[in-house]
Amino acid sequence: MPQEVFKPVDKSNTTMEEAEKLQAEMNLGTCGHVDHGKTTLVQALSGVRTDRYSEEVERGISIKLGYADTIIARCTKCPEPDCYWTKEMIKQEFLKKGQKAKEITFNKCPACGGDIKVLRKISFVDSPGHEILMATMLSGASLMDGAMLLVAADEKVPQPQTREHMAALDIMNIKNIVIVQNKIDAVPREKSIENFQGIVAFTKGTVAENAPILPVSAVFKTNLHELVMYIEKYIPTPKRDPAKLTRFFIARSFDVNKPGTKIPNLQGGVFGGSLGGGMLKMGDEIEIKPGLKLDDKYVELTTMIESISVGSALADQAGPGGLLGIKTKLDPSITKSDGLIGCVLGKKGQLPPSTDSIAISAQLLDRVVGTQDGSMKVEPLKIGENILVSIGTTTTLGGITSITKNKVRLKLVRRICSDPGMPLAISRNFNNRWRLVGWGKLEEIS
Repeated sequence: MPQEVFKPVDKSNTTMEEAEKLQAEMNLGTCGHVDHGKTTLVQALSGVRTDRYSEEVERGISIKLGYADTIIARCTKCPEPDCYWTKEMIKQEFLKKGQKAKEITFNKCPACGGDIKVLRKISFVDSPGHEILMATMLSGASLMDGAMLLVAADEKVPQPQTREHMAALDIMNIKNIVIVQNKIDAVPREKSIENFQGIVAFTKGTVAENAPILPVSAVFKTNLHELVMYIEKYIPTPKRDPAKLTRFFIARSFDVNKPGTKIPNLQGGVFGGSLGGGMLKMGDEIEIKPGLKLDDKYVELTTMIESISVGSALADQAGPGGLLGIKTKLDPSITKSDGLIGCVLGKKGQLPPSTDSIAISAQLLDRVVGTQDGSMKVEPLKIGENILVSIGTTTTLGGITSITKNKVRLKLVRRICSDPGMPLAISRNFNNRWRLVGWGKLEEIS
C-alpha cells in the first residue's frame, strides 16, 4: 500500500528504507553562473545526474530544471561535522571500503559503525546558469525554500549570472542560503583565499551577507560533511499550512509512455512540481488553469489524480514540501514535452480565474544585473513597452497599457492563473537577452 504523507512523522526510529517512502520536506535550490558545478554537486549529494536530456549531455550545461531527492542523516557517535551524511555519501564510502552495493547497510555509519539517524528528506531544484535561461531559473526559484549559491574558485567574483541569481533570490525572498565556494581543487591556496574575499565583498548588503561560505570540491567530494551540516543548520524546513487552498505549481509535464505502447496500456499525463499550499489525494477531481491553448483560445482542463509520486515511492496523499509527480487521466499528448509548464493545478472549484489582463506593483533595480560589468542603468517603465513577467512557474510577455503611481497594467501574451499578492520578477530585453530589472507583486486580475 502507498504510504500516507504530510503529517508529523517521528523519524527517531525511521530507517533509510522507510525514509525513501516519505515525502521530501523541503526544496533546496542550486544557483550560480554556468559551469560553476551545480549539477555535479547535486550528483555528489544525491547520486542523481539531473542533466537527463541529450542536448544537456551534449552541451554540458543544464537547460531544463533538474530534480533529485536525498535523505540527510546523522551518525549518533561521530563528532561534528563528520557525523552528517546523505544516503549517497554513505553508499560511496562503503563502496570505497570494498563493500558490494547490494550488501550495504545504510543504517550504520561507514566511518565508525554507529547508528545512523534519519533527519529529513529533501528535494533539490537544480536551476540552469546560462544567461539565456534566466526565465527557467526564476521558475525554479519560485519553488525553493532555501538555496545553495555556487561560486567557482577559479573565476573572478562575481560572474554575470552569479549577480543575477543573487538578485533573483532576493526578489523571491529566499533568505536561507549557503554559499558554496566550489572548485577549490582547481586553484592554489592563495587564489582560493582571494576568491573567498571576493565573495565576502560581493555579498555585502545582499540577502546572503551573513550566509556561511564553505570551500568545496564537488568533483572530488571534498567537505561534503561540512556542507550537509550547514544545510541542516542554516536552511530549516518552513512551516506548512495544510488548510490553505490547494495550489500545485507545474514546473514540468510529461508523456511517460514509451513509443509503441498499445492503447490499453497507455498511462495518463504526468505533472512535476510542488505544492504551495493545501493537500492532494488519489482520486481527487482536479482542474488545470489556464490550460491548453488551441488557436487563440484556452481550454481549462478537468481530470482525476491516479497516483502521487514522492521520489521513487507512491503516496496516498501529499502536502506542501518537496517535489511531487502527479499522474492523471489526461491524454498524454496534452502533457508531453512540457506542454503545460506554468499552469496551476488545484482541486476543482478552488483555483482563481485565469486572465491575460493584470495589474502589478513594480520596483526597479538601480542597475541591470546579469551583464558583464553591471553598470547599465535601469530606465523607468514606459507605456507600450513589452516586459517579461515571471510569477510562480509561469513566464509570459506583457505589454504595458497604463502606469500610475502604484500600479502597472499589463496585457499578457499568455494567460496566467495566480492569486493576488504573489511575488513576481520583471525582466527587460537588452540586445536579445532578457535581463532581470525589478520585482513586484500581483495586485489585480481582471
